[in-house]
Amino acid sequence: MDKFIIKGGITLKGELGVSGAKNASLALLPATILAPGRSTLKNTPELNDVFTMIKLLRHIGAVVEFKDHVLSIETGSITNQIAPYEHVKKMRASVYVLGPLLTRYGRAKVSLPGGCAWGPRPINLHLEALKKMGANIDLVDGYIVCDTNRLRGENIKFDISSVGATGNILMASVLAKGTTKIQNAATEPEITNLAKFLVKMGAKIEGIGTNILTIDGVDDLIPVEIDTIADRIEAGTLLIAAAITNGSIILNDVDPGLLSAILLKLMSAGCKIKTSENKIELDASELEIKNINVSTSIFPGFPTDMQAQWTAFMSLANGKSLVRDTIYFDRFKHVPELVRLGANISVNDNTALVKGVKELKGAKVMSTDLRASASLLLAGLAARGTTEILRVYHLDRGYQRIEEKLRNLGADIERVVGKEF
Repeated sequence: MDKFIIKGGITLKGELGVSGAKNASLALLPATILAPGRSTLKNTPELNDVFTMIKLLRHIGAVVEFKDHVLSIETGSITNQIAPYEHVKKMRASVYVLGPLLTRYGRAKVSLPGGCAWGPRPINLHLEALKKMGANIDLVDGYIVCDTNRLRGENIKFDISSVGATGNILMASVLAKGTTKIQNAATEPEITNLAKFLVKMGAKIEGIGTNILTIDGVDDLIPVEIDTIADRIEAGTLLIAAAITNGSIILNDVDPGLLSAILLKLMSAGCKIKTSENKIELDASELEIKNINVSTSIFPGFPTDMQAQWTAFMSLANGKSLVRDTIYFDRFKHVPELVRLGANISVNDNTALVKGVKELKGAKVMSTDLRASASLLLAGLAARGTTEILRVYHLDRGYQRIEEKLRNLGADIERVVGKEF
């Protein structure tokens, strides 16, 4: 396993482009199953999670080529509707193949998903909706086994807004017979990106970008190409990297509207921010971090995937702040590791009380999941001395060569490859 060695305390400055969004790519890839032929996904990030989804699509018979951030996927050759444990165990988003396989082929056998070490993220919303649409579903030896003559349109109302369930049922409904209405649908940009892709393929979808989606099923779809949106979580993480080191950064190739809640909080904390079309500029050269409370919420609120990074940022604020996660109550495994770096943080239920300290000090810490790893990375950049971050394969799941981007901003960060620590 690789590790990062960071010599902290360096002010980060520079200009970077933002990679394509991981979570958008993980929905677009299985959506190509719906249309036999060759689809093209541009601006696809080179991430371990993307490679995992590519392996899964190849396993079911798709022909996939990936070069220079362009994915070419031929799905006319799919012969296998089984997504095995060896692929699905690595990533919860693998369950996205369930809806497309079932609605196109009338059958699917998909392993129950794996992924990050934290939290229960049950798929009951996916399964109950598919049952209502006419799927026969059994759980057999750790697999979801489904079949149907043809899914039918239904009114689906989710008890909670779920990105995964919205994406899966959206994909399942585009080839269903009749009209499907999804109420309390997720409105995240990644779902909007998926819906626009499906419309280009010939799907009939109304309400894109809202929490009510109405889909009139069609008999078939055609393969097309689409640009993957920028990764708003990578962008937010890089902005905090500059802010926490009293630096400055210009981010290109990103719509500021994707990060409105994050930008508002950064400005409240004292950062100077300018935005224009597809560009964000942050100046924190004179920043004294103000203590700002955050409560995560569904889009357009503050994203849960930025909660850990904000906790690291607030660990150096002037005063106390509360960081509350209303999406995933137990997403605080980064806290003990931040404490090892000198942070003063306590957790009660789904809320972290962060008492700002004057400085963090380098130490050896261990990643537990993707966004927790990002918080340790940010803390290490700001800490005095040397920080070692173990298990950085978590970061590789969601950040494309993050150490190279940080070095371009002036960070002293090294990847040590292929050893046990």
